[in-house]
Amino acid sequence: MSNVPQIKLNNGVLIPAIGTGSWAPNTVEEQSKVKGWILTALQNGYRHIDTAQSYYTEPAAGQAIRESGIPREQIFVTTKLPWNHQECVAQSFEQSLKNLGLDYVDLYLLHWPQPIAHDGGDGYGLLKNADGSIKLSDKINFNQAWVEFEKILESGKARSIGVSNFSVKTLEQLLTTAKHVPVTNQVELHPYLAQEDLRKYCDQKGITLTAYTPSGYATVRADPLIVELSKKYSTTPNQITLAWHIARGTIIVPKSESVERQKQNITLPTLEATDVAKINGLDRGERLCNAPDANGMMYGWTVEQLGW
Repeated sequence: MSNVPQIKLNNGVLIPAIGTGSWAPNTVEEQSKVKGWILTALQNGYRHIDTAQSYYTEPAAGQAIRESGIPREQIFVTTKLPWNHQECVAQSFEQSLKNLGLDYVDLYLLHWPQPIAHDGGDGYGLLKNADGSIKLSDKINFNQAWVEFEKILESGKARSIGVSNFSVKTLEQLLTTAKHVPVTNQVELHPYLAQEDLRKYCDQKGITLTAYTPSGYATVRADPLIVELSKKYSTTPNQITLAWHIARGTIIVPKSESVERQKQNITLPTLEATDVAKINGLDRGERLCNAPDANGMMYGWTVEQLGW
């Protein structure tokens, strides 16, 4: 078992600070591999699986948990509400439990703040308006969807609830009505997108940040400072970026199908404070995973609506 640090969330629940992501392209070939590399991650010491209904990988995650032989209570499972299911939170959550083959999840996230129209089916495609723009739902907003999340929390079927892709602006709106403060906000976060204002705000509210795209892809790994530090600590550049997150108290969910890289991702150096500060200085506000399009739109909302 690896020595992965744990973080106490604002509700007292402990979460492993390093989890395995589980996104995969929705093709038969790629989805058929998912169970195998989640299982090897568990065998390599991971105890936190980050999935989502819209990744189509919940069934594979559940199968890997069962085949691992590791007691369920030792594995932290995170999943997410699809972006077009804010109109049917309760039903969608039950589908996630069915997909996973579990009685409960440890963390349930509202994947995006914008409510996208639901077509009545079980798919996750984005409905379009006549002009080709994404069709938003006028039946609900994320404050109302959060009420349904709180019901799930109070039922015991989710030990914790949180959000994803929220900004200071959208968190402030959510907190005007929320009875339960989100335990985490999962956002794109890496040295080129340090999100310092959001980090400070979440610290004040007791919301732990979780980073997706934590390495910043090859773009950040090739940065001269990251390469220099990898030589200093005798690690890979990827291990430096992940260690930077851990030094800042951020949860990370890197995904790797490679056994060797899985081991590297939970075997991280402890960075000196001066090196953490140097990496902080790389911030350029650059989104590498989810960037607005040429019209300043991101899945139906403007940058201003998102609070980006």
